[in-house]
Amino acid sequence: MTTLQPEPVIFGELPLTIEQVVGLAQRRARALLQDDPGYREKIAKGARFLDSLLDQEGVIYGVTTGYGDSCVVAVPLHQVEALPRHLYTFHGCGLGKLLDPASTRAVLAARLQSLCQGVSGVRVELLERLQAFLDFDVLPLIPEEGSVGASGDLTPLSYVAASLSGEREVLYQGERRSAAEVHAELGWTPLLLRPKEALALMNGTAVMTALACLAFSRAEYLLKLATRITALNVVALQGNPEHFDERLFAAKPHPGQLQVAAWLREDLAIDAPTAPLHRLQDRYSLRCAPHVLGVLADSLGLLRQFIEIELNSANDNPLIDAEAGRVLHGGHFYGGHIAFAMDSLKNLVANVADLLDRQLALLVDQRYNHGLPSNLSGAPAASAMINHGFKAVQIGASAWTAEALKNGMPASLFSRSTECHNQDKVSMGTIAARDALRSLELSEQVAAATLLAANQGVWLRLRDGQQSVPAPLAAMREQLAADFPPLLEDRALEGELRLCLVRIRAQHWRLYA
Repeated sequence: MTTLQPEPVIFGELPLTIEQVVGLAQRRARALLQDDPGYREKIAKGARFLDSLLDQEGVIYGVTTGYGDSCVVAVPLHQVEALPRHLYTFHGCGLGKLLDPASTRAVLAARLQSLCQGVSGVRVELLERLQAFLDFDVLPLIPEEGSVGASGDLTPLSYVAASLSGEREVLYQGERRSAAEVHAELGWTPLLLRPKEALALMNGTAVMTALACLAFSRAEYLLKLATRITALNVVALQGNPEHFDERLFAAKPHPGQLQVAAWLREDLAIDAPTAPLHRLQDRYSLRCAPHVLGVLADSLGLLRQFIEIELNSANDNPLIDAEAGRVLHGGHFYGGHIAFAMDSLKNLVANVADLLDRQLALLVDQRYNHGLPSNLSGAPAASAMINHGFKAVQIGASAWTAEALKNGMPASLFSRSTECHNQDKVSMGTIAARDALRSLELSEQVAAATLLAANQGVWLRLRDGQQSVPAPLAAMREQLAADFPPLLEDRALEGELRLCLVRIRAQHWRLYA
C-alpha cells in the first residue's frame, strides 16, 4: 500500500476538491468524517424527521411509494422496511468490466460527500460505514455499464448499497471475497438500510462524478506533458522558437494559450542563440501548438467548476429539509453538467492526441524532418537499409488517434427514454465519463509514442553535433535516459511504451511550476 499523506480528507460541511478525491483514490490520503456534535446532530435530525413522517403515515417518494414510474404505488407501512433491499436487489444487473480500485475509491468518496450535505435523510452510522470502507479499503465490485445518468447511477451504486448491507462481493486486501465474510472478519455488523437510505445511496451522480475527477487529473497532466513533448519536437525538427514570442501572444491573450506559450519559451530558452532555421514558419502542429493546447488549458477552469459543484452537492431525490419540516421532490440526480464536462473533455484530449500524432508524422518522414534519418533509426550505414526505427510506432499512434477522434461523439446527445417513460430525458453522464477516460487512455498512448520519438530525435541531433539542448529539456532527457535508451538497431518497443504509460499515469515527471 502507498504511504498515506499525513493530511487527511475530512468529509462533512467543507467542500472537497478534485485533488482530494484523486488522493483518496490513489491511497495517498486517509478519509475522516467530521465528528463534532453539532454536525452529527444535523445528520441525525434528517433521519428522525423521516421517522416522524412515517409515524404520521406521510407519503414520501421511495419510502412509502414504489420507485420511478411506480411512485403511484403505495407501500403499506409493514413493507416499508423491506423496500430498500428490493431497490438494490433488482438493480443488481450491471455488466461490463469492473471499475478498478482507484475508480471505486473515488465512487465511495463522491457518494459519501454528497450524503454529508445533510439533506438526504440518512443516519450517521451510514456515513461512518462509508468512511470505514474507504479507510479499510473495502471496495465493492462495481460493473461499469448500466447507468443512463438519471435517476443518477442507480445500477452501479446498487453494488455499494448491497455491499454495505453485507451482500454481493468486495475486493479486500487484493482478494475478491463476499461482503458478508469481510464484514465478519472486521467485526462489523452489516447495515440494515433504513427507509430512504438505499435510495439516498443509489439515486445520485457519484459514479460519473468520481470518474470525472480522475479524468480531470489525467487531462491536466496530459496538457503539461504535451507541451513538453512539443518543446522537444521543436528542437528535434529544428523549429522556429519565435513562434512562441510573448509579444505575439499578447495580441491574442487567451489565458491558457498564453500559459502554454510561456511554458514553451521556458523549455526552449527562447532568448538563447538558436540553430539556423529551415523554415520561416513551421507547420501548424508546431507553430499552433499553444493554440491547440490552449483550448484545453482554458477549459479546465470551467470543467473544474462543473465537477466540484457536483461533487459537493446533494444529488439524490427527494431531499429532506428537517429544519423546515419539508420533503423536497426534484431531479438533482440528473448528471447533465458532468455529461457536458466529459463530452467536452474527450474532444479536448482527442485534439491533443491529433496534435502529437501530426508531430510524430513529421519526425519520421525525411521529407519534413530536416535531415533526421528515416523513421528516426539510429542504425549505422551498414545496416540502415534493414532497420525501420519508429515506423510501426507511428502507425500505432495513428490508430490510437483515430479511435480517440471517433470517440468524440457527445454521449449526452443519445438520451433514451427509459423506465416506462418516467426517465424520459436522461443525461448519459456516466457513459460520457467512461468515454472520456477511454479517450485519455488513447491520447496517453499517443503521448508515450511521441515522447519516445521526440527523445530519439533530439538524441540524433546531439549525436550528429548539430545543436545543444536548453537546460529544462536536457533535464527531461536525463530522466528519460534511465528507462529509454537510444534506438540503434530495431527492437520491439512495446515494453518501453508500456513503461512510459506507467510513468505518465503516475505523473512521474514534474512538469512546470
